Amino acid sequence: MKRISSVTDEVLVVPYDSLAHIFHDSVETKRILDKLVVVKFNGTLGTAVGFNGPKSLVEVCDGLTSLDMIVNQIQTLNQKYGSDIPLVLINSGNTHDDTSKVLEKISRSNIDILPVQQGQQSAESSGLQETENKLHPSDQAAAFRSLINSGALDVLLVKGKEYVLVISSDNSAAVVDAKILNHLVLNKIEYCMEVTPTTSYYSTNPMANESEGKFQLTEIAEDASTHSMENFKLIDTKTLWVSLKAIKRLVDTNSLPVENLSISKEVEDNQPPQQENAADLPIWLFNQAIGINVPQSRFLQLNATSDLLRLKSDIYSAVDGSLLRNPARTNPLDPSIELGPEFEKIDDFKSRFHSIPSIVELDSLKVTGDVWFGTGVSLKGKVSIHAEPGTTLNIPNDTVIENKEINHPADI
Repeated sequence: MKRISSVTDEVLVVPYDSLAHIFHDSVETKRILDKLVVVKFNGTLGTAVGFNGPKSLVEVCDGLTSLDMIVNQIQTLNQKYGSDIPLVLINSGNTHDDTSKVLEKISRSNIDILPVQQGQQSAESSGLQETENKLHPSDQAAAFRSLINSGALDVLLVKGKEYVLVISSDNSAAVVDAKILNHLVLNKIEYCMEVTPTTSYYSTNPMANESEGKFQLTEIAEDASTHSMENFKLIDTKTLWVSLKAIKRLVDTNSLPVENLSISKEVEDNQPPQQENAADLPIWLFNQAIGINVPQSRFLQLNATSDLLRLKSDIYSAVDGSLLRNPARTNPLDPSIELGPEFEKIDDFKSRFHSIPSIVELDSLKVTGDVWFGTGVSLKGKVSIHAEPGTTLNIPNDTVIENKEINHPADI
């Protein structure tokens, strides 16, 4: 929504690396995972990258879409531990039909998938009452309005669910993490937001994930890359863990009026009304609230084809629905990538890259003009490629470009 706002309360931030592992105990892991329900937002179209359909259906890594990945990850956990983690997909009117068609082709083994169209019946399989909520709330507000208004909150509590993991529509890397959930259960945490250091914080704090303390958490909108980030330390990734019992308590005591979860906002053209949150769920209402300083690998957005290049590159691979970072990359940050308008749409992106270059050793890349990449290209260090107007630059197959500025064919 093109805004940057600060969270006013200071929150204890726990380093991710300090969380205890529980994977050696499959019985305990199952007990923990059975407490969880995952809500994934699926209301965003891929028009920003020239994709005519839900953004979740764009292939992001190893031929898999972000929808494939979240389904695969939950299926893997349910099969491995015998757990029962359901997936709720909150769709918009623009994405519901296309998503439903794709879900018909996806194996439903080991997973209960519930697609919910905002403003329509929320739970066919659970027999919940249809709501008349015709608003289009923002991600976090939409999740809890749907849970509360429909009666799904009570159904989930009866089924033994204690926490909801809310994942935004643009983050391909946020997945179920038993370490985080276990920490919340053990410490009776009611509200947990995932945060990650900005580039400037990493550059001045090489042990960023080793620190613990109270920080001013900074919430940055999805177009935050266009703003200066020097003054920020931690980004709110919009991945949220919340206790369902706490939500129930707040609703029953009228401490969390449903109608105040979001604020209507009109947008241009014929798009449905958006919603801005007054801090989404007021963090001060919860008895225990923390932030967890997660690795940047849990916050990988898809807002432009430059993001797509990172996701499709040799920096990441998809394993059981999770994005795994290549250990060969020693830099804790992903490379800075800026592609010109010639690469803006997915079809152009695909045609200009005959294969995705190796960028595991890349620091930064800027490409402008009529540039085409052959197969097997490797980019290392700081690379700038600029084709002057009326000039075409073809990067030959198997070319290695390291710390170089290319403006003419003779520079290659």
